[in-house]
Amino acid sequence: MQKIRKGDDVIVLSGKDKGKRGVVLRAMPDRQRVVVENVNTVKRHTKPNPNRGAGGGIVEKEMPLHVSNVALYNPVSKKGERAGVRVLEDGRKVRYFRSNNEVIDK
Repeated sequence: MQKIRKGDDVIVLSGKDKGKRGVVLRAMPDRQRVVVENVNTVKRHTKPNPNRGAGGGIVEKEMPLHVSNVALYNPVSKKGERAGVRVLEDGRKVRYFRSNNEVIDK
């Protein structure tokens, strides 16, 4: 089970965008990377492609970050925290914050 998923609110722990918060737009579990909204943006110089109908120019886009460089944002403590996985009595797997044992998935 992934500890960081699409739609999670995360905070960046290291790199040029350290301390920024954002929502995970895409998770790539096979590569252990996530794309976070408005974090790790780069400018790409693209050629026009008439087959796709795409114009050329300078495009700003988000690039993936390694999951070790982000942490789930805990609104109670207002910090990034580690997550764990636990099995409930009814057999469901849920994620929880390891600091205060609060369940993330309802």
